[in-house]
Amino acid sequence: MKDAIKQIADRMATGQNIAFTGAGISTESGIPDYRSQGGIWDEFKPVYFDEFMSQKSARIEYWRQKAAMYDDLQKAEPNAAHLALADLYHQGRLAAVITQNIDGLHQESGISADDVIELHGNTRRVRCMACGVVSSDHEAFKRIAAGDLAPECHCGGYLKPDTISFGQAMPEAEVKRATGLAQACDLFLVVGSTLLVQPAALLPDMARRSGAFLAIVNLSETPYDTVCDVRIKGKAGEVLPRITRQTLK
Repeated sequence: MKDAIKQIADRMATGQNIAFTGAGISTESGIPDYRSQGGIWDEFKPVYFDEFMSQKSARIEYWRQKAAMYDDLQKAEPNAAHLALADLYHQGRLAAVITQNIDGLHQESGISADDVIELHGNTRRVRCMACGVVSSDHEAFKRIAAGDLAPECHCGGYLKPDTISFGQAMPEAEVKRATGLAQACDLFLVVGSTLLVQPAALLPDMARRSGAFLAIVNLSETPYDTVCDVRIKGKAGEVLPRITRQTLK
């Protein structure tokens, strides 16, 4: 592992470097994984976007599921891995973070929101599906606690956490920006992702085919393990701080 860490740190000394993060970086902050065995979808049946838009009962169930996860998200704080990426960002060794996560912890760690590309949205925001107004999740959950189980906007539109649901289109601007960054970067660092969820999982291949150094830090296997330049099996909160320290030597 020591040699692999040095390789990544040396590569980060120059060029444009991008990090790509998945659920594995945030589980260390106490946020449950969605897709792995024992994850969120073992407990809840996903509500599809068309169901949310067409059935009040589906909207009530969707908000019930979000409410069940609310406390974990509110208590969660950036862990050592988030802070290590923020250190690399402030050193000028990391240009941006592309994330599949919806928890906002990269921004809380100190990375500018402008340089965090959220492919699946952010659950701490609420968006009206009619007029597009964005508000905080706190007010929505206050209304739910008071008995308004499927809150609506003042315009009559349905309020929904600003995240991508099953069957909902990916955010066009974010996908376009992430694609451009992947194709232009010199190093693409994957952290805590199984790289199975499409279309986000195509980004490492785009980076690799464009000549980038592909490094993966993840506990479980990924489809790119045999084609990447460096693969470290370990916890992000243990590995990334070592990479950060190595860049300072």
